[in-house]
Amino acid sequence: MSNLDDILKSRRDTRHFTTDEVPDEVIQKALQAGHWAPSVGLTDATRYFLIKSNEVKTSIKKLFLDYNKKAAELTDNEEQKELYNSLKLEAIEEAPIGLIIAYDRSVLNQFTIGTIGSNEAVKFSSVCAAQNIWLSLTEQGYGMGWVSILNYYQFKKILDLPENIEPLGYFCIGKPATNYNNQPMLQQLHWKQKSEAPICKEISEIHTINIADFELNVKTENENKVDFQKLLQEKIDSKTKPVGSLGTLETLAFQIATVLETLNPKIINPNIVVFAADHGIANHDVSDYPQDVTRQMVSNFLDGGAAINVFCKQNDIKLSIVDAGVNYDFPTNTKLIDAKIAKGTQSFLHVPALSETEVQLCFEKGKSIVETIAKSGSNCIGFGEMGIGNTSTASVLMSLLTGYSIEECVGKGTGLSDEKLIQKQNILKKAIDNYSGQANLLSQLSYFGGFEILQMAGGILSAFDNKMLILVDGFICTVAFLIASKINPNIKNNAVFCHCSAEKAHIKLLEYLEVKPILNLDLRLGEGTGCAVAFPILNSAEAFLNDMASFESAGISRK
Repeated sequence: MSNLDDILKSRRDTRHFTTDEVPDEVIQKALQAGHWAPSVGLTDATRYFLIKSNEVKTSIKKLFLDYNKKAAELTDNEEQKELYNSLKLEAIEEAPIGLIIAYDRSVLNQFTIGTIGSNEAVKFSSVCAAQNIWLSLTEQGYGMGWVSILNYYQFKKILDLPENIEPLGYFCIGKPATNYNNQPMLQQLHWKQKSEAPICKEISEIHTINIADFELNVKTENENKVDFQKLLQEKIDSKTKPVGSLGTLETLAFQIATVLETLNPKIINPNIVVFAADHGIANHDVSDYPQDVTRQMVSNFLDGGAAINVFCKQNDIKLSIVDAGVNYDFPTNTKLIDAKIAKGTQSFLHVPALSETEVQLCFEKGKSIVETIAKSGSNCIGFGEMGIGNTSTASVLMSLLTGYSIEECVGKGTGLSDEKLIQKQNILKKAIDNYSGQANLLSQLSYFGGFEILQMAGGILSAFDNKMLILVDGFICTVAFLIASKINPNIKNNAVFCHCSAEKAHIKLLEYLEVKPILNLDLRLGEGTGCAVAFPILNSAEAFLNDMASFESAGISRK
């Protein structure tokens, strides 16, 4: 076989193999073809791992079966589910050789030409290598099958792959046992038909992106609320209790009624919004978890398996998930709010994390999301986040906006060791030292920001404008609040700080903002969990204000 068109047309995602062994020279020729593939910025980041051990294959097969069962449950169509379960989607144990094609994201520790638009350019290079290997094997009379139905985090763990190595998947290699009637296997089995020709559309004009100017003007409250607040305080003090004896509940009741502008406040349709995004700084080993955990946790939110899902269900709170910039393309039918700016920020160790236009777009999207929630009838919104590396981003922003040293603003995040904590501090200190931009807010947010943090800041500003009660979660959400407060200090009037996290910087930040959190449970999970856990306390404050008898109604004499 020598004609390129014939090779391209005959390449198959092979699932059925003979027992014939694969000569070493076949594998070496295929790997050399992979090595000839384009490599963004000549990073040479693609890595290969060969698997011949039956024990290893069996372990990987078990990972596949676990995830494949989960995949089958994604459809409620019983006929489709039955057909799916009948498909042979791997040959992990049958294929003579297994190959892991991966990329080394540590190459991003240095400035890399071609990755400014997306860190995924490194991954794309490895995909090119995979395709070259596939074509080389086809030309030699062999086949390869790509297995991607795996929990990649567990996959890396059982194979003891370094944290910086990110696999594309597991590839089965051997002699094909069938040609699938000269068509893709899934087409042969009537799962789906491949189009006869490529889908291509010419673009002949551009469309302007209209983004509002970044507003730094402080908004002032014009309405005189003195008379209302006097009546409200009298209502609280007239309850059948010693004045002030309900402590924080009285403070919360006063705040809730003031925000909702009624002596009989009712929290309606509470909603916790979790903003998720990836951060370029995560490529510098500032977290114990790989970046792909962001994507995995968003999937967990959507499946209802995370702590925030449990607590929202417990307290009858609606949960909304926002893709603000996750380094992954979620299916279009996924039940999340698509506000993706890009697939993760750039690493601010070398270059600005995002552009000033992207900063403005973050604020605009955050405001739009909350505006929509407010229009649905909600008057109470909590903010949560998910993003591997976002404690690093939050720490730098806190340092710049408060004047605290970076050492005072850096914590262990997801649980770093003392040694890694020092390493994290040094990396972030170097990043700040490298910054030569202006001291204004827009420039700082552009260089060191994160998509989910800035969208939360925009959302907080919108929640205030819509007279909503604002529930602030832990450290990262409080940094988003700090950013929003630099634009409009009045937002503090609507904000309830739900807890003080185990991050030492959070304590300092709460002190800086001169606010008192409701709870102190040593939480450091994020996701908005502190908001959900604190919510029953808000209900208690609302309940005593609305339902508790007054001295007058109960016929009890005051002191």
